[in-house]
Amino acid sequence: MTLSDVARLAGVSQSTASRVINGSAKRVDNRSRTLVLDAARELGYTPNLAAQAVARGASRTIALITSSVADAYFAAMTAAIMRAAEEVGLRVSLAVSDRRLDRELELVRELRGQQPRAIILAGTGYLDAPADRALETELARYQETGGRVVLISRSDMPFETVDFDNYDGAHRLAVELAGRGYRTPLVLGSAAPLRSMQERVDGFIAGFASAGVDIPAERVHHPEFSWQGAHSLLHGFDRDELAAADLVFAISDDVALGALASLRERGIAVPQELGVAGFDDITTLRDVVPKLTTVHVPLDEVAREAVHRATASPNELRRNVIPTRPMLRESTPQR
Repeated sequence: MTLSDVARLAGVSQSTASRVINGSAKRVDNRSRTLVLDAARELGYTPNLAAQAVARGASRTIALITSSVADAYFAAMTAAIMRAAEEVGLRVSLAVSDRRLDRELELVRELRGQQPRAIILAGTGYLDAPADRALETELARYQETGGRVVLISRSDMPFETVDFDNYDGAHRLAVELAGRGYRTPLVLGSAAPLRSMQERVDGFIAGFASAGVDIPAERVHHPEFSWQGAHSLLHGFDRDELAAADLVFAISDDVALGALASLRERGIAVPQELGVAGFDDITTLRDVVPKLTTVHVPLDEVAREAVHRATASPNELRRNVIPTRPMLRESTPQR
């Protein structure tokens, strides 16, 4: 079905049908609008999104590129952005990069041709990412044509950025845990050199240092950044190594849950023998026993700010850092 078919069935001109279907700012009387919409439904006509963008002067779609949707944190982030977009009458198209820089670049190139109103990139950048220069160039070209670029939780490129304080959240958590008597933590970082994950490791180590407790390098591990990575790592420790520790800090809740599962399978009681803490405060923690200590990331606030930046008039380049806060729960009692 074409727009001409819709106009013919409705008994109106093609320009009138186009104004109704593509949402032009030019007014169409209610009777003609009803005729066109009824005809479109009857014929099963689907509008051309690029044509809508031209007719309105701006698309009603925001493109979201996220690292993953299997991970509970990124799934929650995606849902929060969709809710925030719907509140202002926009829709979200979703693409997943699987933390591959080449895939991220490929997706941005494809999206430029689809003319979304904005592109939001949600996910941490890498500590050393030579491919980012190509991505930065591609995003700059997109902005030159009137699009907006917003980054979430990454500061490796010169675009509007909404971040949350990974370093400070981990630092504050460490100070709280040191105050509860913990002295020999194991730290589970990430084998992938992810910027925000390293900020969490650095903040945690600095927090314990400020309380007079040094964490030696041999207590900082970098498993695969996943539930399975933490699970496999702790299964590889001997009992003496685990007995010498009083706490496991994981850079994400998903990694912490992998650690919890491994400890449970090995018969090590949490929190009686070993405390466990994570980062993100994902909603699935409601079902975890014992209740997991973590750092709360206000994803709804992050999402609303990102969508606002994606739709507001261009202004000076800004980086807004949203505070995080530690949540002390049953998995880390007083020692």
